[in-house]
Amino acid sequence: MLAVRLKSITKQFGTVLANDAVDIDIEGGTIHAIIGENGAGKTTIMEILYGFYQANSGEIELYGEKVHISNPHDAIHHGIGMVHQHFMLIPPMSVAENIILGIEPTDKGGVLKINEAEQKIKKLSDEYGLEIDPQAKVETLSVGLEQRVEILKALYRDVNILILDEPTAVLTPLEVKDFFQILRKLKKQGKTIILITHKLEEVLEISDQVTVMRNGKKVGDLPTSEATAKILANMMVGREVLLRITKPKIKPGEVILKVENLYIETKGKPKLKNVSFEVREGEVLGVAGVEGNGQTELIEALTGLRKSNSGRVWYMGEDVTNRSARNLRESQTAHIPANRKAHGYVSKYSNADNLILGFHHMPPFCGASGFLNRKVIDENAESLMEKFDIRPPIIDIPTSSLSGGNQQKLIVAREFHRDPKLLIIAQPTRGIDIGAIEFIHQQILDLQARKVAVLLVSAELEEIRSLSDRTIVMWEGEIAGEVTAEEFNIQEIGLLMTGQTQSQ
Repeated sequence: MLAVRLKSITKQFGTVLANDAVDIDIEGGTIHAIIGENGAGKTTIMEILYGFYQANSGEIELYGEKVHISNPHDAIHHGIGMVHQHFMLIPPMSVAENIILGIEPTDKGGVLKINEAEQKIKKLSDEYGLEIDPQAKVETLSVGLEQRVEILKALYRDVNILILDEPTAVLTPLEVKDFFQILRKLKKQGKTIILITHKLEEVLEISDQVTVMRNGKKVGDLPTSEATAKILANMMVGREVLLRITKPKIKPGEVILKVENLYIETKGKPKLKNVSFEVREGEVLGVAGVEGNGQTELIEALTGLRKSNSGRVWYMGEDVTNRSARNLRESQTAHIPANRKAHGYVSKYSNADNLILGFHHMPPFCGASGFLNRKVIDENAESLMEKFDIRPPIIDIPTSSLSGGNQQKLIVAREFHRDPKLLIIAQPTRGIDIGAIEFIHQQILDLQARKVAVLLVSAELEEIRSLSDRTIVMWEGEIAGEVTAEEFNIQEIGLLMTGQTQSQ
C-alpha cells in the first residue's frame, strides 16, 4: 500500500520555481531514496511533506487519504518525522531530555516523570537496535550516537514515516555500516524511510526505489535493482558524469607548508597535541578524521583565525606562526572553510561583493584612495560566474539566494582565481550534488597541476582517496597514522578514525 502520494506539488519562492508539478509515490515499509543536484527541489518537497513549507498547489495523501499538513506538529500527528542534516540537539542536556523536549511527561502535580521517559527510550532503543544511554549528556556523544538520538526522538513520537536528510554526511565508514543496519531493522518493523542523499553507492546499497529530480521536476523513478551509479548520475545531471577522476602523477617540489609540534588548548583542554607534517608543491595532503578531533583547530591556526599555544608554522620557508588572516591571504594562501554559511560568505552581500571578500582592500578592486572600483568588481564577478558555472549568473543578487552547490562554487571561484601557492580546503563537497563534486574535484587537480600545495580536510574517505597523495588521520587532536595513496585502505583508515587499528 502507498504510504505517501504527492500529487502535482508546486512550490515557488519569488521567481524561483522549486517544485514544478511533482508526483512521487512511496510504498509503505520500504526505503525510498530521493536524489538530485543542489537546487533540484528534493529537500523542498520533503519539507512540504513535513509541514515546513506549504505548497502553492498540489495534494498530499497518506495511506490513501488526502491530508493537509500546515506545520511539523501536524506532520508528527500524522506519523511523519524528519531528521535534518544538521542535528537539532541541545548539548548540555541528556539524551532523554532532548528526546522528550516539547512533550515532557508529567504527573498531576506537574513534576517531570523522567524515569518513565528513560524506560520508554531504553525499550525503543533495544527494539530498533539503537543502543544508547538515556542519561548520557549529548555533548559527550559521537556524531553517530547523536544521530541515533534524533531517530529515537522521532520514534518516541510514534512516527511511521521517517525522512532522513543527508544522514551519512558526517559518519565514519563503521558508523555508516551500523546506521544501515538500523535502517534495515526499521524497515523490517514496518517503518517507511525516505532518504535524501547525493551518495549514489549508498543509494544502491540500502534503498528499494529511487526518485530522481532535476531543476524542480521529477525526471525519473525506478527500482534500485534496475539502477547503476552511472544511470543515476546521468539522470541527475542530464549529461555524462565522470564518477572517477583521473589523478595525474606529479612529482612534489619544495616544502610550502611545514607544521612543527603545533599545540592548542581551549578552556584548559588540549585540542591539538604536538601535530607535525609537511605539504610540498604539487602535493595533496589529505586529513581524515571524525569531526571534533582537532581538524577545526588546525585549520583555524593555519589560516590566522586562532592563536596556537606552542609550536611553529612555516610557509615557504618563513615563520608565519600566529600571523593574521589578512596577512596570510595577502601572501597567496587560499582558504575554503568547512562551514560556508558561517565563514565563507556574507549572506546579505551580493555575489559580486562576495567574490572579492578578503581581497576587497587590494588592487584592482580598491584604489589608493580607499574607494572600491565597482566596474572592476562587477567585471570580475561576471567573468568568474561564467568560468565556474555559478547559477543563476546574476552578480547583484545576495549569495544566500543560491543553492548550496552554487554557494560552494562561488567560494571556490574566489579562492582559486587568486593564483594561490597554498590551498587549505575543508569539507569541499559536503552537501553538494554529484555535478558540483565533479567540478570542484577537477578544479583541485588543476591547481595541483600548477604546483599548488593542497591541504585537504574531509570526512569523505572516498574523496580523500581520490585526491590525496598522502593521508594523515586525526584522533583526539593527534596524528593517529599516515599512509601513502598506494597504502590507502578505507577499512584501516576508518579504524584509525576511531582510535583503533586492525590488530585491535
